[in-house]
Amino acid sequence: MTTEFADPKRMEARTAPHAQRMTDSQFDETWDMAGILRRGIQKSGKFAEKLDHQSIAFALGQKISKEQAELVLRDQYEARYGETMRQTLDGLHDRETILREAGGDQALYYAGTVETLISDGDTMPFYKAFDAAAVDMARQHGITETGAKSMMKDAFQKARNRDLYETGKALEEQHHKPVREAENTARRAKNPRARQANRQMGPAR
Repeated sequence: MTTEFADPKRMEARTAPHAQRMTDSQFDETWDMAGILRRGIQKSGKFAEKLDHQSIAFALGQKISKEQAELVLRDQYEARYGETMRQTLDGLHDRETILREAGGDQALYYAGTVETLISDGDTMPFYKAFDAAAVDMARQHGITETGAKSMMKDAFQKARNRDLYETGKALEEQHHKPVREAENTARRAKNPRARQANRQMGPAR
């Protein structure tokens, strides 16, 4: 028995009626696809398009219809997470509604961490800092990452009368860009072949 199947929930799912008809490889693949679907819901607050893509991919590999593949994936998702994709989505949206109604203090806090991530320590570009803050907020409060980003932007605009994107990009130019350029210069200095290639290429025209 593999270590993967030591997971009690996975072992239980493997004995479910829908799974008993599967080969081990089919079960493994659909188990992983259920995880991809879950992650997509947590990120975007949607699942229809990703479910469609995953169903087509599984159907092609197994030579079954897309509709059959979708039923398998829905069953596997419910077996893995104890709820349907719709229930997962509704729960995320319900918690987001509650958080919005409570005010923007939490969202403003996480928006502030975007500035910190760009400016301090190991700096990072705005897009990564914004995503990291959204993931943190979403996981702490059980909402979607898309919802977290929307709430951060709204709270920042309301509290600071500034756009979070424009503020973050300005901080990126001030703090992260010089660090990145210094790292690139150091990397080129350690790589004679790269310097030689740049000389041979000459200036861009």
